Amino acid sequence: MDAKSKTEELDTPLHAIGFEIEEVSPKRLTGRLKVTAACCQPFKVLHGGISALVAEALASIGAHVASGFKRVAGVQLSINHLNAAQLGDEVVAEAQPIKVGKTIQVWEVTLWKIDPSTAENRVVVASSRVTLLSNMPVPPHTRDAGEILRKHAKL
Repeated sequence: MDAKSKTEELDTPLHAIGFEIEEVSPKRLTGRLKVTAACCQPFKVLHGGISALVAEALASIGAHVASGFKRVAGVQLSINHLNAAQLGDEVVAEAQPIKVGKTIQVWEVTLWKIDPSTAENRVVVASSRVTLLSNMPVPPHTRDAGEILRKHAKL
């Protein structure tokens, strides 16, 4: 299954903005976004709310996997917007857990813009921390969420 289809199954809002989830595991999530007009604020740079959406979504998916597919809920998001990503830029994102506890998880999510001439040249666009409640019971009407995620996760 291609990355776009994976994103569509795992997170509708990320799919709607054109984000593509690449790697999903309890230790790392990655993905990328081409900055389009739909993602920009009036000055033609990536909207900070889009960076926050990416951060919370990746941390939530990671926490869901890390908790053994139990329900999670974001309770705090702190994000620093450090550099602008312009219309047309390629942005990559990576989420990694800082702490996976029984009831609380903390994830760090970084977004970089990529210099098209060399993939090694990355500039941090945003850095965030997401705190989530974890290991909550999954409501019966959402039990399929874990199954969909399980088929895409590297465990």
